[in-house]
Amino acid sequence: MLAVRPAAPQDIPAILTIQERVFGEIPWQEDDFRRILGAPGQMVLVAESSEILGFVALRVIADEAEILNLAVKPNSQRRGVGRAMIRDACHRLERAGVREIFLEVRPSNEPALGLYYSHGFTLRSVRKDYYSKPREDAYVLSRVLVHPQHPSKP
Repeated sequence: MLAVRPAAPQDIPAILTIQERVFGEIPWQEDDFRRILGAPGQMVLVAESSEILGFVALRVIADEAEILNLAVKPNSQRRGVGRAMIRDACHRLERAGVREIFLEVRPSNEPALGLYYSHGFTLRSVRKDYYSKPREDAYVLSRVLVHPQHPSKP
């Protein structure tokens, strides 16, 4: 059974491995994840079954949030792992009083675009030459969340 939970320091090696397999490099280092795990207004969630299958890193500022990084192990992609993480993250953010979530994604990343669009994200703007290796624009997507009656912290 797939479960989504807050990441712990012992999850960082698995997160780094997933990141390298998905992106072909390690854009975020171990220290980057350690800082996020201990920082107010930031969180990393992991999806696991018998092992960690994916992660999503988020930052909350006031009533807005940003998905900073999301990756799913290649052999677990298109099996509901990304959907489960997005759904769980949105639920946690709604409870925290977040009004809107933003993210950047490569226009060429059609699977990610499909995932985000299926969860109600819409195209907000384009950032020219945002990515390098290879150089590419970024789509800025956003989703407005529905507020619960009594917000709490994520």
